[in-house]
Amino acid sequence: MFFTLRTAFDRVLTAFVIFLLASLAVIVLMGVGSRKLGIPMVWYDEVASIALAWLTYYGAALAALKRAHIGFPGLVNAMPPALRVAVVLLAEAIVIGFFAVLAWYGYQVLVILEGDAMVSLPWVTTRFTQSVIPIGAGLFILAQLLSLPELLAQARGAGVIDAEQQEMEKELQKAMQK
Repeated sequence: MFFTLRTAFDRVLTAFVIFLLASLAVIVLMGVGSRKLGIPMVWYDEVASIALAWLTYYGAALAALKRAHIGFPGLVNAMPPALRVAVVLLAEAIVIGFFAVLAWYGYQVLVILEGDAMVSLPWVTTRFTQSVIPIGAGLFILAQLLSLPELLAQARGAGVIDAEQQEMEKELQKAMQK
């Protein structure tokens, strides 16, 4: 059940990040093309910057799920296993605490922005565009929690494996199976 939930979360988040990336590329290409043709779109730069912010927040949550953020596995692995678990739990508590604060203040921003709208597209509310802050923070927390059991198992065992090392091991296993 847990693995199924994590896999579903991974697939949905990956699909959404790919959608945001493709959308951003299309928006920028349309903006550049229309400007070259002498018919610039007034909204594209504002929408592109918002799309980039959304891509950043949702992409960060995806990276958190895959444990692909900057970390210090060598430092953790140099510790005895009993201390590794405590350090990993402390680090997770700090990260989750930070994103909980971010989600809270992100929500407060939404309350303050009530009634505001985008400059170039007045029918799009600023609350909608800025909703990425609390939603992204919540998704980051969920990603951390969904990847925590695997991280704790690594900390209790041979040591924490960073995302790059995991990818290399997967590629090696695929190559050996051929």
